[in-house]
Amino acid sequence: MSRARRAAVATVSLLAIGALTGAGAPPAQADRNGPSDVHPALRGHLVAAYDFDHPVPGDPALERDQGRSGTEIELVNGGAAMRVRDHAYRGSGNAVQTRQVDPAVAGNDDWKAGTWSASGVRTLRAFSATAGTTVMGWFKLEMDSPLPNSTTPDPNDRYNAIGLAGVLTGDSDGHGVRALLELIDVNGELRLVALGRRLDGGNSQTFAASQDWRDLLPAGEWVHLAATFDFGTGALALYRNGEPVEGFYTRTDDPWLVAGPGPHVTTASDPRGIKIGGSFPQDTLERNPCDCRMDGLMFLDSVVSASDVRRQYRHLAR
Repeated sequence: MSRARRAAVATVSLLAIGALTGAGAPPAQADRNGPSDVHPALRGHLVAAYDFDHPVPGDPALERDQGRSGTEIELVNGGAAMRVRDHAYRGSGNAVQTRQVDPAVAGNDDWKAGTWSASGVRTLRAFSATAGTTVMGWFKLEMDSPLPNSTTPDPNDRYNAIGLAGVLTGDSDGHGVRALLELIDVNGELRLVALGRRLDGGNSQTFAASQDWRDLLPAGEWVHLAATFDFGTGALALYRNGEPVEGFYTRTDDPWLVAGPGPHVTTASDPRGIKIGGSFPQDTLERNPCDCRMDGLMFLDSVVSASDVRRQYRHLAR
């Protein structure tokens, strides 16, 4: 099924449900007890979650949401072939494989995942005017540096970042984010970061890990990462395998404009989507591809505490 056809089917489904219930875009309801691979402490704030074991019936290029929002994502360019038998944790079935396909061609063939809408994704409204967000999941990198930049003619030019997973802003072109886990150049050195933006069109803040990224994400090894974004206070945090990661802010001013009277929340706009393994989930441009595998991705509308991050990691890694 083409991307346009999928969008049409999704729109018809939402309208039909809305007509029956009187709601404009009702979120799908998660199982009463929540997904078994999510610790009970986190289930109440789980907006979207993807384990890549739940293809949409009849269209395996789409993955069903295991959170409360019902936000399906597309496995872009690779479709069903992007689901690979790999086990990030006990009980895992498949992981998603993302990768650069042809670094020498300025095309749109990289494998990545996500969803995008120019009018905003209504099912992700929990991230509108929110005071906090958490992005977490399991990641296994199969690369030791950013990949060649396929958008320039210079064969020696490389991207300055490796995209992992994040929520887009309400005005995003498919690249700009509200909350993101990624690896990016910080003062000439690639670092694992939590990068967030409180206001659409506003400045971003970055919390960068002090430790070498190759020690935090050894090639070929599954690692659990989490990033939290407290938009009320301007605080960010990173976690690896359930433990806090030491780091530093790349800006010492007030990029989120939280110094004045609050409360401070994100812009009251629906995010334009989710991006996984690279930017532009609408497949209009290639940017920051990740040759990696991911599993158990979770997007929450709160700042998960350090103890609950640890609980989630131990819930699966025990």
